[in-house]
Parts: sequence; C-alpha cells; structure tokens
Amino acid sequence: MPERSPKALREAIAAHAPQLLADFDRHWKRDIADTYDLTPVPAFMARWWTEYALARDPRLDARVSDLEDRAADADDTAEAHALLEQAAHLRREAGHTEPGQ
Repeated sequence: MPERSPKALREAIAAHAPQLLADFDRHWKRDIADTYDLTPVPAFMARWWTEYALARDPRLDARVSDLEDRAADADDTAEAHALLEQAAHLRREAGHTEPGQ
C-alpha cells in the first residue's frame, strides 16, 4: 500500500488499478476540488483506500463482489444480511491495511 495521502493513493491506483482511476478522479473533483472544501478528505481517503486495497487483491475483490451479488439475489432477508455482513467485514479488514503492506 502507498503512503496514506491522496496524491500517493492516486499514483498507486493509476499504476496498479487503472480501472478505478476515472471514478477516483471524478469523486475527487466533485467533492473536493470543485468545492475547495477539505472536510471530506478523510472520508474520501477511507473509501478509496479500501477500494484500492480490494482492487490490488483480485481474489479478495472477487470474494467481496460474490458475497454482494449473492446478497442481492437472495430471497431470504436473513441470508442477504449475513452475506452483506461478511462482505462488510472483508471491506473493513481491507481498509485497515497499512502503508507498506
């Protein structure tokens, strides 16, 4: 994982997960650059840190996507809830990845 800064994260996304770059840039422009408001930067970084951590591990990313897809298709609310809890747990773990890991 890169240094925990918007610039370093953008560079890592561009180099290793370019499929995320357009959404990253659009989100940055809409919520931060165009508003000149730095208040949302911590939430922005939390979201994109997690997205990048997942994208750099294709097996983990596929696992999270599978859980979310299965939850969307589930007929039973309890089953859908359990699947989403598993996906959320994996997302939280990915979000806790530290720079250099």
